[in-house]
Amino acid sequence: MTLVQLGPPRVRRKSRQVLVGDVPVGGNAPVSVQSMTTTVTSDVDSTLQQIAELTAAGCQIIRVAVPSQDDAEALPAIAKKSPIPVIADIHFQPKYVFAAIDAGCAAVRVNPGNIRQFDDKVREISQAASSAGVPIRIGVNAGSLDKRLLEKYGKATPDALVESALWECSLFEEHGFTDIKISVKHHDPLVMIEAYRKLAARCDYPLHLGVTEAGPRFQGTIKSSVAFGVLLAEGIGDTIRVSLSAPPVEEVKVGAQILESLGLRPRRLEIVSCPSCGRAQVDVYKLAEEVTAAFDGFPVPLRVAVMGCVVNGPGEAREADLGVSSGNGKGQIFVRGQVVRTVPESKIVETLLEEAMNRDWTTGGYDR
Repeated sequence: MTLVQLGPPRVRRKSRQVLVGDVPVGGNAPVSVQSMTTTVTSDVDSTLQQIAELTAAGCQIIRVAVPSQDDAEALPAIAKKSPIPVIADIHFQPKYVFAAIDAGCAAVRVNPGNIRQFDDKVREISQAASSAGVPIRIGVNAGSLDKRLLEKYGKATPDALVESALWECSLFEEHGFTDIKISVKHHDPLVMIEAYRKLAARCDYPLHLGVTEAGPRFQGTIKSSVAFGVLLAEGIGDTIRVSLSAPPVEEVKVGAQILESLGLRPRRLEIVSCPSCGRAQVDVYKLAEEVTAAFDGFPVPLRVAVMGCVVNGPGEAREADLGVSSGNGKGQIFVRGQVVRTVPESKIVETLLEEAMNRDWTTGGYDR
């Protein structure tokens, strides 16, 4: 049961649908969130532990790197025990594509720009993937673009990225294989946006959005949010991966929050808190952090307002499911628009949590 009513339907780009395990990608399927493990794949226990953590954070599809034979040999156990579909990420060696398919991976990602003799193996890969019902992601990256295209365009332009992706798709299409999804990633959001727009206009394959090498947590979050926000608002994009120089759980949290903010995924906890100013009579930063921590994992999606003064505080608290308007060392606690009690500042967090735990939130929520 959710308290959230999503916004008006967006006009989604019409794309064909592929199945990554039990997760549909494309068509009318919800936009899914992906991430990639940072463990050494051959360390099966560590990899499965990280996958479990990512799943708990909201990850729906996980990718694992397969740079060595030891990693390839670990795939059967990982694919079998993972709670979410596993994609094998293959570079340099075509033989690992076949190993991933045989291992029961839900999909395979290939980067044609750096797989030696890839073109010569497309027929065999198409036959193996088709027989096993395993989709292929053509993953084009600016940093590993085919040398022929770099020579033609001079650098990784949007047209170069799109040409690379569609050329490799055509090789599969020659063998009747179309169970494909595509990504054309670049570190520059503007280049990335233009590449996906051009690609979306030229094919109906589902698209995996990503700003590659986006950077540390803060910078990468901003770049990914801007790029994804533009494209998803235009109806472009079927699955996303936020690439951060940070633990992968952070990638999943950011990705989920982007979708929630756009109304493309039901909201979970939303904290509405003021930025603070000279009117504030409470440490808003500290209070907002304490409320966020206290409500972490709360089973019902709530909008909780944490406000620091009497100007916007009462109004925002009234519009939330649960809220506090603070001032003069006290906090007025609001539940569904009504003041239910006033408590000392030191009791605000525990009171909010108590009100949340003792009420039935499955009825009477507000439209968002």
